[in-house]
Amino acid sequence: MTEDEEIRFLTLGAQREGNRVLSAALQPLGLTPAQAEVISCLDLAGEASLKALGGLLVCENGSPSRLVDGLVSRKIVARRENPKDRRQATLRLTAEGKRLLAGICAVEAEFYRGIRRNLAPDDAARLIGQLSEFLADTPSGQAIARRKALAAAKARS
Repeated sequence: MTEDEEIRFLTLGAQREGNRVLSAALQPLGLTPAQAEVISCLDLAGEASLKALGGLLVCENGSPSRLVDGLVSRKIVARRENPKDRRQATLRLTAEGKRLLAGICAVEAEFYRGIRRNLAPDDAARLIGQLSEFLADTPSGQAIARRKALAAAKARS
């Protein structure tokens, strides 16, 4: 196996293992990791259009409309349509979405503790730098940068 192949498969393996662990931990909440990401992003943004939400998601390529439709039908996300342009709608968490958010935060906190148990602080900073550089000019890297900026703005307010 070449180093390039090993990097590819280690990256894929880390993503799959992380998704497997999160899927199992979110199952009692009735959520998938992708649904939990939508809820977390809407909490961070407050309200967002479907396009703006799509720009924050790493889990979804393209438009997250089907993902959002499922959360709307479960009354986790509310969609408010623009009366002047029905193609534009604003999304926000409902009371149920906010209730689920607390469970998501608890699941994520435990997940992040697991990461920290296996990764020294210096290694974490180095890995973040390397992965950020690797993803810099990609849709995922751009989504992460937008979320990081939103989180920083929210922390300042």
